[in-house]
Amino acid sequence: MSKKTKTAFVCEECGADYPRWNGQCTACGAWNSIKEVRLGAGKSERNKRTDGYSGIRSSVQALSDVDLAQAERLSTGISEFDRVLGGGVVRGSVTLIGGAPGAGKSTILLQAIADMARRGIDVLYVSGEESLQQIAERAHRLNVSGERINMLAETSVQNVCDVLDDINPQVLVVDSIQVMYTQDTDSAPGSVSQVRESASYLTQYAKRHNVSVFLVGHVTKDQSLAGPMTLSHIVDTQVVLSSTNDARFRVLRADKNRFGSVGELGFFAMDSTGLKEVKNPSAMFLNRAEKPSSGSVVTVLWEGTRPLLVEIQALVTECQYGNPRRLAVGFDQNRLAMLLAILSRHGGIFTANDEIYANVVGGIKVTETSSDLAIVVGIVSSLKDKIIPHDTFFFGELGLNGEIRPVANGLARINDAAKHGFKKAVIPKSNAPKKAIEGLRIYPVANLAEALDVLGEVEC
Repeated sequence: MSKKTKTAFVCEECGADYPRWNGQCTACGAWNSIKEVRLGAGKSERNKRTDGYSGIRSSVQALSDVDLAQAERLSTGISEFDRVLGGGVVRGSVTLIGGAPGAGKSTILLQAIADMARRGIDVLYVSGEESLQQIAERAHRLNVSGERINMLAETSVQNVCDVLDDINPQVLVVDSIQVMYTQDTDSAPGSVSQVRESASYLTQYAKRHNVSVFLVGHVTKDQSLAGPMTLSHIVDTQVVLSSTNDARFRVLRADKNRFGSVGELGFFAMDSTGLKEVKNPSAMFLNRAEKPSSGSVVTVLWEGTRPLLVEIQALVTECQYGNPRRLAVGFDQNRLAMLLAILSRHGGIFTANDEIYANVVGGIKVTETSSDLAIVVGIVSSLKDKIIPHDTFFFGELGLNGEIRPVANGLARINDAAKHGFKKAVIPKSNAPKKAIEGLRIYPVANLAEALDVLGEVEC
């Protein structure tokens, strides 16, 4: 007598499980997203997980006895890619790279594995969306030698693992995880259950056989990673490749990294021969107009492990209607409202009847508070139509009492700006260097009132 097929009801949006069908998912609020999924009568022998991802049963041991040997890393041959990964890809790790269509996900991976193959590292590129001829044409356009790159057109993870057993590569690329499926789950490829199970299956194989795996993932229309949230939990590293306002440039950001820092950025320029590294990203975001204008201010951000100079623009204009707008692009809108309140209370500058627009040039998203002083200075510059010279930069966090707080890595920010030719710096008093820096005049300020007084000295 055959075993009865088990079924489950799973939300396609968030992956929540239900004992019966519902019209609305109570976890994410989506309507008509719960679908019936048939569960296989039994798991395949390969997919047993009683021993965990590593393939062996773990034993109890003292924390002090754990081996602290650093994990072996493989260089991708692209220094900006290695930087984002934390120094290279760790053996046996799983890296998920997401991005919008045309961002360059397949391009950067093809360039990386081509360099690895040239250095004698065995690689396998599994394509589930494009034909092998399409990939060969891309490799020819990128001037990539494909002599040592093994290719496979397959969408079944069981069949992929069978091929891996035969050729034993060190690096595996799966393009993309959304089209892969496992034979033990009776649902369509791309569904929540298939994406989750396929990623778990490949992760289990990677840990057991010490294979470094790259998974290509699609994004939704709101630029979030498609698939269940558990996909992000399964992988070791998650990076996103996105475009800036200038379509020629790409930014690679680490959103999750078990082997390196989160928030690390890598910068690339896209041309007809692929992605090229940008060694000086500050120059990419400081392409300013030759004639200085009011409302334009430079600040120094800290992204990952390095400083980054960016331009912040502010525009203050008279309100034409009854409700003035406050619009922030590139940083938190609520923080803009807070900075305006501080400016009114401790700076004596009122903007309640003005419309205010603030923008971080280049499409960079500011996630730290070191840009507070630059934003306020930009607003004051636009309001009073006073020009800030191109050779002056600002950074510092503003407190609710009007004090200017120090920021991390202040000296490294100052030195980087000095290397780019800046002559004047308005910074928190606590970040002032003990030794003078040649060619750079420092204006240390303790509160907002002092910073506004300094503006009269640095204005054009």
